Amino acid sequence: MDMMQRLDSELVEPLEGFLAATGGGFKLSDIAGLRVMLDGMIAGMQAEAPAVEGVASEDVDVPRGSSEDTVMVRIYRPSAASKLLPALIWMHPGGFVVGSIELDDVMLREIVRDVGCAVIAVEYRLAPEHPYPAPLDDCNAVLQWASKNAKSLRLDPNKLAVGGASAGGGLAAGLALRARDRGGVQPCFQLLIYPAINDSNIDQTSDSVPENLFWSRENALIGWQSYLGGKQASEAVDIYAAASRATDLAGLPPAFIAVGSIDMFVHDCLDYSSRLIEAGVDTALCVYPGAFHAFDAFAPQSSVAQRFVMDRNAALRRAFA
Repeated sequence: MDMMQRLDSELVEPLEGFLAATGGGFKLSDIAGLRVMLDGMIAGMQAEAPAVEGVASEDVDVPRGSSEDTVMVRIYRPSAASKLLPALIWMHPGGFVVGSIELDDVMLREIVRDVGCAVIAVEYRLAPEHPYPAPLDDCNAVLQWASKNAKSLRLDPNKLAVGGASAGGGLAAGLALRARDRGGVQPCFQLLIYPAINDSNIDQTSDSVPENLFWSRENALIGWQSYLGGKQASEAVDIYAAASRATDLAGLPPAFIAVGSIDMFVHDCLDYSSRLIEAGVDTALCVYPGAFHAFDAFAPQSSVAQRFVMDRNAALRRAFA
């Protein structure tokens, strides 16, 4: 069946508009150019987005390990909150090479408003200038900092979750594995939204392994090669860089995994969720028919995106209860 025939009808027009506006979609063959294009798109979307009432935010510089360098985070919380709050530490998407905390700013404000939690968005360093493990080190530094400073941040240190979308979901999954194996702060939950967890996912397209309608396999390959310093799909890849390589998943925090049925990562998500369940990890998997990669960002008012938002928020509420 043709890929467009499998597409949810409410996603057709937004996708066609995006492809027309970008000349066929994002292309990581020009990372510098894509960064400029994406920054402009984000600024335009933010200018048009209605304000999310009742949410305050603050940008903070967090020490990056033992060095004098810092990683910037944006902390969101309900304006009227006075009690200790659970918190989601969030990593943005972008193929490991583009994007920033601005990309998800509106969406994260909505999570804070609707779930009643805090969110800490991480401005992790980007590849190829900063390959693995630099981005993951940044995310880990923020997790440790949030726990250490929970009291002053008015956070519940026992309810710190990690999450992200696409490359950010891969970072969240890697962070959960690293925390389990190296001790220290243990996340209470992992929110993995169409996560990039398999550096070997470069098969040719087929009916069951689609070429994505938004994020191409060429982009995925360039992103992984950039993140892994050219070691992509080799035995040198660490499990914390590509979580699907981990053979022992026992002892990880409960997980919520969401993916579209025509997302190139769908089989990775099916496999990872199945193995998490086999390892005794409480796991919820939601597959959305006719949805492609990042469908919720393209058509947030569509029925399928609204179902995803309800499922995601319900999962966070359960994790923080």
